[in-house]
Amino acid sequence: MARFFGTPDGVKVGQFFLDRRELQSAWVHRPGRAGISGTKAEGADSIVVSGGYVDDEDHGSYLIYTGHGGNQRRPNKQIADQDPEAPGNAGLITSLVQGLPVRVIRGAHASSPFAPRAGYVYSGLYSVTSWWMETGRDGFRIVRFRLDAIDNQTVVEPAPAIDHDPAFASAVVTRRIRDTAVAREVKELYDFSCQICGIGLRGFEGRKYAEGAHVRPLGRPHLGADHLENLLCLCPNHHTQLDIGGIWISDDMVAMYATSHEPVATLSWKKRHRVNRENVAYHRSLWPSIAELAS
Repeated sequence: MARFFGTPDGVKVGQFFLDRRELQSAWVHRPGRAGISGTKAEGADSIVVSGGYVDDEDHGSYLIYTGHGGNQRRPNKQIADQDPEAPGNAGLITSLVQGLPVRVIRGAHASSPFAPRAGYVYSGLYSVTSWWMETGRDGFRIVRFRLDAIDNQTVVEPAPAIDHDPAFASAVVTRRIRDTAVAREVKELYDFSCQICGIGLRGFEGRKYAEGAHVRPLGRPHLGADHLENLLCLCPNHHTQLDIGGIWISDDMVAMYATSHEPVATLSWKKRHRVNRENVAYHRSLWPSIAELAS
């Protein structure tokens, strides 16, 4: 069976499973031991949160989840750095980029009030909303993911193939765009034109579109401010690249490609708007290879 994204038929949010075999039989989580089911090419379809990593944080409606690798079970601690290219970690990054839902299963462990006392419970579908790297409590580099519960808990599947046109493929990607008052302010300031490429998207009857991009992400654990000093006006392409580490910003406010380290463009600015360099530096710190290059 191909990798399946969504809730399997007959499975309900809150359903209890005795062990990993029952999870496998119901197609909720296929690996027998691994906590992440996924690959870089396909994405990750499910994760288990069971206290296996000391840096995990379970807040119910959202998780701060530690990637896999570099830990030992007894005693439970991190003994080596993690690699974002490891299959499960790379799979969760692909799920972020492609907007794929991830099944979350909670296993019994005392540190989470949302976990069952025994066995496993299916907690529904979550979206991977950000990833970064940081030094964990044991002193090693770890890959971190934020996953937010999806409100509409319905089955999400890839669109079926169209027989008469095999070159055509369809996919649905969900992105959360925060349109706060300050985001509207920065978009109006730049007349809905991207500060990197200068493109201003126009729709029916000249309706304008751009996105307010937070340089330091909002929400825990980043706690970026919803303020002009932390906001850029970007087109959807450059906003997405900024969010997933495809581009970064130097201290002299030049957008750089993460892979080639070549400049994209110098950001344009209006008289009363500048982004705080501390926010720019924080964004770079989320990807160590970028931070090392910029230092």
